[in-house]
Amino acid sequence: MATVQVDLGFAKTVATSGEFNAWACMNCGVCSACCPMGIELLPRQLFRRVVLGLRSEVLEQADVIFQCLLCRACEQNCPAGVHITENIRFLRGYIDREVFGLDRRYRLALRSRVEEEEYAAADG
Repeated sequence: MATVQVDLGFAKTVATSGEFNAWACMNCGVCSACCPMGIELLPRQLFRRVVLGLRSEVLEQADVIFQCLLCRACEQNCPAGVHITENIRFLRGYIDREVFGLDRRYRLALRSRVEEEEYAAADG
């Protein structure tokens, strides 16, 4: 049997974000049945992994997370009222920041641009 590692930091990040609300998920499967992409993993299995703090298993599914159309078909039919598309957006943002470092790169690029503009204005 494979060893599963719980990442408490990931679980805490998700729990304290105020943006992820999959705890109400009943794991009924309606969302998977409604998905026009036929992505069975999303969202019931994915959200369960997030709630359990299984960061590595979530990150292994990054390609699936970005395949979601955000069409809300799953969300409109969810009997528990889970905000599925917002949860997917949260996970995309997490992956962008933590895996690809896009948040940090964006801030650095923005700072560089501001410095260039300030230099040009002072030279002006």
